[in-house]
Amino acid sequence: MRIVIDTNVIASGVFFGGKPRQLLELLLQRKIDVYVSFEILQEYQETFEYLKDKYPDKPVTIPVAQIALRCKVIEPSSTIHICRDPDDDKFISCAVDGKCMYIVSGDKDLLTLGRYNNIEIVKVTEFFAKYWKE
Repeated sequence: MRIVIDTNVIASGVFFGGKPRQLLELLLQRKIDVYVSFEILQEYQETFEYLKDKYPDKPVTIPVAQIALRCKVIEPSSTIHICRDPDDDKFISCAVDGKCMYIVSGDKDLLTLGRYNNIEIVKVTEFFAKYWKE
């Protein structure tokens, strides 16, 4: 299964646990294929550094480098301008060019779209409830 994971889900999984961490575990176990661009990886890293400084007492459960090593890095060629927050368009471009089925996000700007072409944009809880049955 090919997906794109938004930065907020990565950050929640690394620092807070719950369903976002379960999603990261699927990545680490190679049960899902997560597609990223270099721009997305950079955002993951910047957010990770910010949260590490903001929550110095929170243990880092999964290093961002470990997540990056498991992701499939592509250089998207699509230029999509559909989100009300233009910074989120990179996730859609990556999903289109990676031929992904889902974007897993907690971002309202992405979630309000619901779908782009054949790509569903879902919350992590919805992903597990509807699409990941193991």
